[in-house]
Amino acid sequence: MNVRRSAAALAVVGVLAAAAPATAAGPSPSASPKVSIPSGLYGKADPTYDGVWRQSLALLAQRTLGYRPAAGAVDWLTGQQCANGAFAAFRAAPAKACDSAVKPDSNSTAAAVQALKAVGGRGGAVAKAVGWLKSVQNKDGGWGYYPGGPSDTNSTSVVIGALAAAGTDPADVRKSGKSPYDALPAWSIPCGQDGGGALAFQPDKKGKLLANADATAAGVLGALGKGFVTEAGKAPAEDACTKAAHPAPAQVADNAGAYLASAVARTGHLKSTLPGAKDQPDFGNTADAVVALAADGRTAQAKKAYAWLEENATQWAAQSGPAAYAQLVFAAHAVGARPADFGGTDLVRSLNAQGPAPRPEKAAGQEKAEASDDDSGTGVWWIVGVGLVAGISIGFLLSSRRKRQP
Repeated sequence: MNVRRSAAALAVVGVLAAAAPATAAGPSPSASPKVSIPSGLYGKADPTYDGVWRQSLALLAQRTLGYRPAAGAVDWLTGQQCANGAFAAFRAAPAKACDSAVKPDSNSTAAAVQALKAVGGRGGAVAKAVGWLKSVQNKDGGWGYYPGGPSDTNSTSVVIGALAAAGTDPADVRKSGKSPYDALPAWSIPCGQDGGGALAFQPDKKGKLLANADATAAGVLGALGKGFVTEAGKAPAEDACTKAAHPAPAQVADNAGAYLASAVARTGHLKSTLPGAKDQPDFGNTADAVVALAADGRTAQAKKAYAWLEENATQWAAQSGPAAYAQLVFAAHAVGARPADFGGTDLVRSLNAQGPAPRPEKAAGQEKAEASDDDSGTGVWWIVGVGLVAGISIGFLLSSRRKRQP
């Protein structure tokens, strides 16, 4: 997803100009790294703003594809964790304590939780990260990008995914009596209004809700209690936005799904909402929409958008790096497509080439099976050989006995 970059960009825009919600759809922040690329990190672009995010998505995508990520890649991600359990976007000097210069955020932390839970063996790191996320929950039940910041749809949704991945029911995580499922409906635009069914990133200064496709896609997964990786869900009872005075999380997801389905109906893709950007396709948000639509059971619309991505997103992924490849892998997984054949591109190979080579999960099992087969075959032939030798020996013995008989 573009959740991390979206929330970060929006946080900055909100502070500087109180602008409308936005999302980054282009390449990674910088093609020329300002810092050296650490060993174990995926991608070659400057990791200052998305190191933990892209690493987390890359590892999670590899696990989704059936690969065991390289130990060095997992160690790098774990080494980015602060003493209090949180993660910042990137720590150039992990040995130094996290401070105001290296500010932890909810999005990086939530992404890392999902990745580390998936790779396994990092229970301590996951537990500490979840504890930190709980400690910075806002009174409305949601989360902002930075601790203490106003809650937003994207951040709240990615944290829901982390809690669910860690085995914690998001409904049980409360602050002032409210859970994240109390926060999400507040950002859902009522049916009949402009953008009805969609979710806003957060209310503007006047309290108005403006439809945001990126936030809507994230909100669908959040309302359904899903993380980045999901499969097709049950089709909703209604195709259109359904009015409800106090919509339950499932209704919030269905209404948001209806909005996304309408948004991709004509062209098969979403458009960029970055302030000042030209009217152009948004590849990242379209990939997110595929996952959201599939999770909400709108598989026909999800597959249409995925088909558009197959025809148009290859160059975008190559320019953007590991997080983009991961998004496409998640989209393929959600609609049941083959990521190894993405419009003629092998997403599996392309993603794995971004950093330390992972190992197919089946390799260890296959080695054991082959070893077992070899042992079994050897055992069979040993028994046959012993039997033959024994048979020959008995034959000679009987023959000798007959010869000695008078």
